[in-house]
This record gives sequence, C-alpha cells and structure tokens, in this order.
Amino acid sequence: MAIDTSALHLQLPNLYIFRCVTQLGSFQAAADALQLPRSSVSKKIAQLEHQLGLRLLQRSTRQLNLTDSGTELLAITDSLTELLSNTAKLTEQAQAKPSGRVKISSSTILGQRYLLPLLPKLKQLFPEIVIDINLDDRVVDLIELGIDIALRVGELPDSSLVARRIGTKSWACFASPAYLKQAAKLEVPSDLAAHQCLIFRHQKLAMDCWHFRSPNGEIETQHIVASSSTDDGRTLVELACMGMGIIRVDPMLIQPELRASQLVPVLAKWQHTDPAPIHLVCLGKDARSRAVNEVWQYLSEHLSQALAAIESDTNRSSVMRHNTYLLEVELA
Repeated sequence: MAIDTSALHLQLPNLYIFRCVTQLGSFQAAADALQLPRSSVSKKIAQLEHQLGLRLLQRSTRQLNLTDSGTELLAITDSLTELLSNTAKLTEQAQAKPSGRVKISSSTILGQRYLLPLLPKLKQLFPEIVIDINLDDRVVDLIELGIDIALRVGELPDSSLVARRIGTKSWACFASPAYLKQAAKLEVPSDLAAHQCLIFRHQKLAMDCWHFRSPNGEIETQHIVASSSTDDGRTLVELACMGMGIIRVDPMLIQPELRASQLVPVLAKWQHTDPAPIHLVCLGKDARSRAVNEVWQYLSEHLSQALAAIESDTNRSSVMRHNTYLLEVELA
C-alpha cells in the first residue's frame, strides 16, 4: 500500500499516544494518563497503523507486545519526547519573568533627563531584562543597529514601526545671566545678529534657522551665524551655562539649569512656530519579544506622565523666572 507521506504530520498526536501506550504498558494506563476514554486510545492506535500500513502492537487479553515495526517506530520517534520537553520549557520560560536584552535609543539630553530616571524602577520590576542604552543625537537606523525601542522627535515617515505619541517638543531661547549682563540689547529676533549664538550641528543637519511668532502673530525667521556648534545636546546646554552665548532648546530639557538660575529665558514674548511631537517607537507587536513588550508598555505609560507633568510646570515657571530675572537686573 502506498503511504501518503504528505499527511504523516497529521499522525503526530497518534504517535504521542502510541508512545504513551508502550511506555505505560496498556491502553487503559495511557487513557488514564491522557484523560481519554480507553476506546479513543485504541481507535487512535488503529488510525496510526492504518496510515502507516504497519502492525505496531500485538494485543491479547492479558498483555500488549510491540511488533518489530512497533519497536523500530518507538526508536525513531524518540526525539519526539525531547521536542515536547523543549517546547514545555519554552512555554514555562515565557510564562515566567520576562528576560533578555532590550536596546533603547534616545537623543542625549532627552534620554538623560527623562529616560534614565525610569530605569531603576524598570529593573526592579524586571530584573532579568538587560537594558542596553544608546544615547545619540543623530537619527540612527533602528533595524541596522538592532534597536528595539526609540524616542523620536518630529513627524514619522510611514514604516513598519509602531509609534505612540508621548509628548510635545517646543523651543525657546535661553542664555546665562552672566552672558546677558555684558551682551548687547536683545528685544526682538533681529537683535540676535549682534549676539553669540550656539547651535546644534552634525553632518546631516544644522539647526541654524530659528523661527519666531511675534506677539501679534507674524512669523519671522532668523538665519543664525554660530559662534560655536556641537553635535551633542548636553554640551550645547553646558556651553550656554558657561556664558558662551544663546541657545534654542526645549524648556523641559533644561529644568535643572532654570531652577538653579544658570539659564534664563530671552525673547520670551516671541514663541516658536511649530511644536513637534515626541514619539516612542517600536517594532510591531508580533515581532517583539516579551521583554521588549514589557519595556514598551512601561515606558509608554511613565514617559507620557513625566513629560506631561514637566510640560505643564514649564509653561507656568518660564515666564515667572524671566520676570524675576528682569526685576533683578533693574534693581542691580
């Protein structure tokens, strides 16, 4: 009889039952172990024998013996036990605490100020997850670098990545009090031509066009001739705190410097024209490991909360600090 090998995979459950019968020594013992009726076990063995065209078991009222073909089949299917055991282990691991490496990418100062503070609690919740942090102000290729989750600013192109909006990035101008005391007047954006300005620059981007919306709604653009530039956001802030000039940065990223009065707002009445969304991006759900999914869910919730809280505080406090600084200058 010709055997339909294309249908052999349908006999895997019956092979498992066959092995149970031979290992436990009887149809009834296998039926009890598998929680099946004895008649079902007998029927499954008969189906397997019919499909293979082989007699596998010699049955009698008192005992059950393997035929030569049954002995050979038991030997060649021995790896089935290992396969099922490894599958069970995989399931147990998936149901246990998530583990593995998760690589997260962010711009330097956004990651430093808002991502890093969340990591101790994250590690406490998921100690088996290894967190790999990539802080880089360049836009990097997530797939090429093996990055699982990333913080990205701006509108995102269509892609296979999943994005969740977690905040809004805005821009404003700041300088140190020491710089402003010795600098020329600064009342309107065109006055920037007479000032030392610091800009962010790397190989593919130079942020040297600063856009402003006047109090009456008119848009003005100033092309900035940089006195210094850097490709690192943290360095840009440090240079401004050292009195080297004016920077344009998101107020929520410099809260420590504002609280310490290392930096104060300038041109506060001239707002930026186009705030940009901040997204948390990740591979699609079907492509994520359990570890990546847990980190994604945690960061989505806690980064959204942190950015929303600081955005609200920033809007209130920036004007207050600016007015306080102006009063101090007048009294000095």
